[in-house]
Amino acid sequence: MLDSNSNWFLRARLKTRQLLLLVALDEERNIHRAAEELNMTQPAASKQLKYLEDMMGVQLFDRLPRGMQPTRYGEAMVRHARMALASLSHAHDEVLALKSGLAGEVAVGVIMTPAMTLLPRAISRVKQELPMLRISVQMEASNVLLGQLQRGSLDFLVGRILDQESATDLQYEELSDEPICAIARVGHPLLTRPSLEMKDIASAGWILPPHGSILRNRFDMMFRRNDLEPPSNVIDTTAMLVSISLMEHTDLLQVIPIEVANYYVRHKMFSILPIDLPCKLDAFGIITRRNQLLSPGAKILLNEIREAAADIY
Repeated sequence: MLDSNSNWFLRARLKTRQLLLLVALDEERNIHRAAEELNMTQPAASKQLKYLEDMMGVQLFDRLPRGMQPTRYGEAMVRHARMALASLSHAHDEVLALKSGLAGEVAVGVIMTPAMTLLPRAISRVKQELPMLRISVQMEASNVLLGQLQRGSLDFLVGRILDQESATDLQYEELSDEPICAIARVGHPLLTRPSLEMKDIASAGWILPPHGSILRNRFDMMFRRNDLEPPSNVIDTTAMLVSISLMEHTDLLQVIPIEVANYYVRHKMFSILPIDLPCKLDAFGIITRRNQLLSPGAKILLNEIREAAADIY
């Protein structure tokens, strides 16, 4: 049975071409160029836009002397048009995959810590059952991944919700918090001490995420709460390969989540400094769009992530 939202969609007789027009108008900000992009005449595009505005009872785009820009109603419609078109594209790809004997496709986003252990374990379990399921993984900061999720480019992600006000259409399922630690190259002079204090590491050289990041903010505040100035000998980077190479050839320290540090320790790349840092990142979890219909493959991967998280955390 169709819900009221689906019935509204059918009554409105929204067409794919109208959704494409909304996206084209948002990108071009000019009805003539948007019409050309869709191989429509300008009068036809204007007629379609007027139909949408009359049907919604609001103005979707402001007409300016040199173009157009979406109103707040238009921004909402454009965002949902993008999601609908992305969903149709995913449906097409999934049908083609099923026709060719594959088991569909899943697009998942992940931040660094769950990318090291949690997601690989879940994927390896899924691949044992569904070797032909195509899984694409994007590793980025949470804010980048959230944008991709809301545009429909991802089925779900494992990360953080940073801005509660923009998350009303998202569903969050917490998995674990994220304590951090300091690491150094094997043989670093500070590793010879049985224990360290904050003052012992304040003057060291560090590899840190840039200012404005959550981890950098909490790292700096950790020193200030101990009446110390944050380290000034710092290299700002989020490039993992650059950090690894620098750590191998210098006495620089790095602050990272403990789960990532344990991966390095297992592979005898780096060592964890003997100090408990009074600092941790917010919890992360599974994030999906509310009322989203996940594909069978996405549901299977999601369940494996839950089971792997129960084992790990």
